[in-house]
Order: sequence, then C-alpha cells, then structure tokens
Amino acid sequence: MNTVFITGASSGIGKETVKYFAQKGWNVAATMRNPSKETELTKIANVKLYRLDVNDAASIEAALKGAITDFGGIDVVLNNAGFAVVGPFESATDDEIRKQFETNVFGAMRVTKAILPHFRQKNKGTIITVTSMGGLITFPLYSLYHSTKWAMEGFMESLRYELRPFNIKVKNIEPGAIKTDFYERSMNRTDKPEFNMYDAYSAVAHGNMDKVALNAPGPNVVAKKIFKAANSGTFRLRYPVGGGAPFLLFIRRALPNRWFFGLVRMIVEKGYKKNMG
Repeated sequence: MNTVFITGASSGIGKETVKYFAQKGWNVAATMRNPSKETELTKIANVKLYRLDVNDAASIEAALKGAITDFGGIDVVLNNAGFAVVGPFESATDDEIRKQFETNVFGAMRVTKAILPHFRQKNKGTIITVTSMGGLITFPLYSLYHSTKWAMEGFMESLRYELRPFNIKVKNIEPGAIKTDFYERSMNRTDKPEFNMYDAYSAVAHGNMDKVALNAPGPNVVAKKIFKAANSGTFRLRYPVGGGAPFLLFIRRALPNRWFFGLVRMIVEKGYKKNMG
C-alpha cells in the first residue's frame, strides 16, 4: 500500500486530499500544527496524524521519522501548508513579509530537503507542491503571496533536473480560485489606517475577486488532480486545476503582455474609476 505525507492537513485542500487518498486505499500521514484539535480525520482507519510546523525543522524530522516507522516508508510528499498576506505592499510590515516567505517558501523547502535522503535511498519518490496559478500570473494586492508562489515554481522547476537521476518526480499543482475557508482562515490583510489612500482601490479589487471565489469549485477537484499527479508515471511538472486556471494560464502564454495585463485590469478593477468619480 502506498503512503502519502501531507502538510497543512487540518483544513481546505489539505484535509480534502487526506480523505480522498484514504478513500482510494492509500496510507495517509496527515500533518498539522495542532493534531489534538482534529476529530474528523482520526476516524479514518488508514490515516495517522502527526504534529508538524513547517517553520520548525525538529517537528518535520520527527513527523517524517514517525510516518516512515508507522507505514514502512513514504512514497509521496505533498507540500500544501501555506497562507496568504494580501493588501497594498506599502502597508506590509517587515514581519508580515518575513512570515509570508518563512511558511510558503522556506517551510516547503525544509520539508522537501528532509525527505530527500529517504527518496534517494529508495531510488524513487514524488514531491508534489500546491503552488497556485498565481505562481505564473499575478493579480493586484497579492504581491507578497504571488512572490512566494513564483519562488516555489522556479525552485521546483530547477529541482526536477537534479532529482531526476534518482527517479524522484517533482510536480506542481496550480489551482485557480477554490472555494474553501482559505479566504477567512488562511488570509491576512496588510491594510492599515495610515495607508487609507489605497482603500478605494482595495475595496473594488477585493470585491471583484471575491465574486469570482463565490462561484469557484470546491477543494475536491484539487484533491483529484493531486491524486492524478501522484499516480502519474511521467515527469510532467505542472498541473493547473479549477477556478479557470487552465484557461488563464493558456491565454497568459498566448497573449502579449499588454493585452493580458489589460484583461486583468478589466476584470479586477471593474467599477473603480466610476467609484472614484
């Protein structure tokens, strides 16, 4: 029986992926910062919970060691833990910027580095990372979040070359808008009273993007795409999914920059000039 090791499994895409892999007969090592608070996943026979904070190297090592001992090995690691800092870049503090990169980039790098000796010893393994379509395109007010996802896209694209000789596959899952509690639970706003000059623009842009999120598919579509990537025998890198991601990434490649940027502004800034009078 194959085993998948998942970070950020307490909610959203991570939790849905735990359940989907378990339904498909996989062993699942579901990791989160506070496993003692989890009640639903503890009822699934082939799921075990482990404490892991991607910003704590010791907890990563302990969780990996525990999963390898309990299941006899790990076949797939899913880097899913992350959050978003959104809002005007000028209003972001150094601490907010640092925490965004610490979790989304350095945290995923820590988990990836920690699993490599095990995968090299087995001469096989798969590293899957939930990036975002926002790792290849951008929207306003998400500059910090985008920069971490662009970093992970570049990191994983480069890493796939050096790991291929060890038969280790590297895959990026690139969701578009997905309807989860991410927008409430895992999103921090940088908006501050002293930077109220951005308020009018932020209100319009966030409002337009929130409308898109309301009609987005649920996390199950992403879980299915992750399962497909995990079972693929190819070295394919990128898997766009949901929320218009495949289409948007296609036209990003097809259109000149000026046209694509204009399209984004037309969608995200709709109503802005009218509101400004």
